[in-house]
Amino acid sequence: MSWIVGIIGLSVNVVAQELLTVRDAVAIALENNYDIKLYENSLQVAKENVTRGNAGMLPTITGNFSQSNSVQNSNQTQITGEVRSLDNAKNNSMTYGINVGWTIFDGLGMFSRYETLKEVQKQGELELKRAVIQRVSDVITTYYTIVEQQNLLDALDSSIVISRERLRTAENRFSIGKASRLEVLNVQVNLNTDESARIKQATLVRNLKIELNNLLARDLQTDFSVVKDVSINNDLKLGDILEQAKVTNPDLLLLSVNRRIAELEEKTVKANRYPVVRLNGGYNFSESESSLGFVAQSRSRGLTYGITASINIFDGYNQRRNERIARLNIENVELQNAQRQIQIESQISQAFNTYRTNLELAQIEEKNEQIARQNLNITLEKYKIGTLSAVEFRDAQENFINAVARYNAAKLQAKLAETVLMELIGKIDLLEN
Repeated sequence: MSWIVGIIGLSVNVVAQELLTVRDAVAIALENNYDIKLYENSLQVAKENVTRGNAGMLPTITGNFSQSNSVQNSNQTQITGEVRSLDNAKNNSMTYGINVGWTIFDGLGMFSRYETLKEVQKQGELELKRAVIQRVSDVITTYYTIVEQQNLLDALDSSIVISRERLRTAENRFSIGKASRLEVLNVQVNLNTDESARIKQATLVRNLKIELNNLLARDLQTDFSVVKDVSINNDLKLGDILEQAKVTNPDLLLLSVNRRIAELEEKTVKANRYPVVRLNGGYNFSESESSLGFVAQSRSRGLTYGITASINIFDGYNQRRNERIARLNIENVELQNAQRQIQIESQISQAFNTYRTNLELAQIEEKNEQIARQNLNITLEKYKIGTLSAVEFRDAQENFINAVARYNAAKLQAKLAETVLMELIGKIDLLEN
């Protein structure tokens, strides 16, 4: 019967829902996700820290003010032998002014510190990029998993429609004596099995939607529908991916930045071998009053200036130890870089094999699904006219459900492998999702 073609692949319980595309899901996740906001704030902190003043390259200016007062009972014996005494003698002093200090040379450590601050900013940018790519990948993966499971749920809904039609046919045949009661009972068991499978599948889809809502940082109970088609890029080439990953993979770029930071840290440590030269200056005012003494009151003001220099002569061999540690840190980053390159190449190669295999499987399973669909239509017609047993029809029905499941699984695995490849490259193009 022609109506069966329209039923296959359609849900019998269609409810108006928000249509959520994968692009919409990614946009919501990037706007709401807490991890990304934390990385954005960390990056902003790194940007604020990139200043010459933070690196110690600029002078410091401080304003100073101090005042002290005292009330004392004093006794003074002069060199002449005269004794002077005064109870509640008051002594007051006040000093205020502006002081300037400027380190003009520290073994070039200030310049390496400034470059380090710039590299820390790059590090924050790459960590944010990696977090964004990871979140986009998680959203795409979960979204297309929902697509796969929703398609399977729709197939189960179609199977239930067919099972109900089988039950109605079996009951009609039983009523006119062309079928046994056992056949009716078997068909009823098949229908109950389909409905049980449908309940489990619907629960799985609901849980996946909750998981996606969690990634989107929105109300977990928000219901939505998904686009049923899975778009897969069929033109990826292993060589191109491997070469691209070397220059755009966030992990490799981060290791490159970390190596630069380690090199700058070594320069900063070595700068401690050189003298530190600092200019000092200021303009200060001072006043003092004394109830007892040779000077009853004094005032002064004026400019102070000078230069100081210091050099580390011996610090218990700590300088040598710090330089060795700095060199070892550079070597560790180089080893991590080589190790991570091998790991990424391995991950790309495995993901590419999965991608190509499932592309081929998807083509095969698409044909199998079409054949299973045609076979189901034919067997239903034969069953209705009594030339096919219920067991044979059930086999065709289960073959159709299995073919749909395999086809959807192959498409999903190909899409997930493609997503992994794009994540390892460091570029997920939403225009193709």
